[in-house]
Amino acid sequence: MISRRDLKIAMFIMIIFLITGIICYASFTPPEPEKPVRMMFQTKAGKVLFTHSVHADDYADDCQNCHHDLDNDETYNCSDCHEETGDEDLPSRADAFHTQCKGCHEDLGSGPVECNSCHSL
Repeated sequence: MISRRDLKIAMFIMIIFLITGIICYASFTPPEPEKPVRMMFQTKAGKVLFTHSVHADDYADDCQNCHHDLDNDETYNCSDCHEETGDEDLPSRADAFHTQCKGCHEDLGSGPVECNSCHSL
């Protein structure tokens, strides 16, 4: 049979290991990735979860395929140019996403093109 003293020592050692593990986990966090991994877009039709890492690594040859700008080679976010409501010069953010994303999915023959496939959350 195990004595109370031995149980207290074992409990003390487990608490020390637990505290050490928590401190190590908090101290050595992984570095933030250069490119986003996933993004959640809030839309009127429902949230859209976009896996940037999969699209950037597996499908896009160049960032400019999606992050286009006619004046220079810098990469921009869609919202930097495309506003919530569009005009005759520049489509709205939603129209730009639909044209870009659905167009690519249709051209490649893969990926969702139906509304509820992307707007599922």
